[in-house]
Amino acid sequence: MSGETPILKRIKYCAGNWKLNKTPDETKAFIEEFRKLLSSDFSLNHNESLKDNGAAADQLKTLIFFLVYNLVTLHDSIGDLPIEFGPQNIYYENSGAFTGEISPSAAKSIGSTYALIGHSERRTLFNETDEDCHKKVQAAIAAGLTPMLCIGESLAQRESNQTQEVVLKQLKVALMGITSEFVVAYEPVWAIGTGKVATPEQAEDVHKFIREQLGKIISSKVAESTSILYGGSVKADNAKGLAEKPNIDGFLIGGASLNPADFYKVRGNLFKTQRANESKI
Repeated sequence: MSGETPILKRIKYCAGNWKLNKTPDETKAFIEEFRKLLSSDFSLNHNESLKDNGAAADQLKTLIFFLVYNLVTLHDSIGDLPIEFGPQNIYYENSGAFTGEISPSAAKSIGSTYALIGHSERRTLFNETDEDCHKKVQAAIAAGLTPMLCIGESLAQRESNQTQEVVLKQLKVALMGITSEFVVAYEPVWAIGTGKVATPEQAEDVHKFIREQLGKIISSKVAESTSILYGGSVKADNAKGLAEKPNIDGFLIGGASLNPADFYKVRGNLFKTQRANESKI
């Protein structure tokens, strides 16, 4: 694939992954505080509702992956906030004798629009394989959810110059035969929860490689339109530099998404960078 893709062709995402955190009451408190922050944001057009604001809703999506028991809380309290949500994991069956698993269709029925699939913790702690991820991607799409597929290499793999080999295999297996919309989140495992973060240049190199490979695996059109997020100790102070790179379409955020003010700051930096890039086109 030649040339760079104009930034306006892809949706930007500020996505939070809360992992095993927050009770329903804490979730409600977060939403109310985030509502206050958004309501005071004078960059929004106050003649329209928050959910319907064109700039925020059409080109920048705010998304949170909650614990499954908080999904109902979100459905009941989100109101007109421009926030979409989904589970941190799904199973590849909608019903049956699968104790403890999460039904894609049930998640969809209570308002979920996305599903997180293949997070590094699912792979390393719960032994999920690329083949498992493929089944889950298929199940998400069948249920009407947009899958967000996480891929990335460990520190040992990076130091052995295996980054491209690892992410390519993860892409090829999980997305085999997939033609529906999806999102990719590149999360270098060595930069998750460690305080380390890939430099904007390091992250951009991998994102560019992922986009090129999507063009070969699926099609150039899919490669150009697919949002590729960076995940790995993203905070307000490093978000701007990462977001300025042409192949980084937003973030999958861990710890910084748990505090509404921190999450709001990352979102603000992404929004401002997007607007600055628009003005250059």
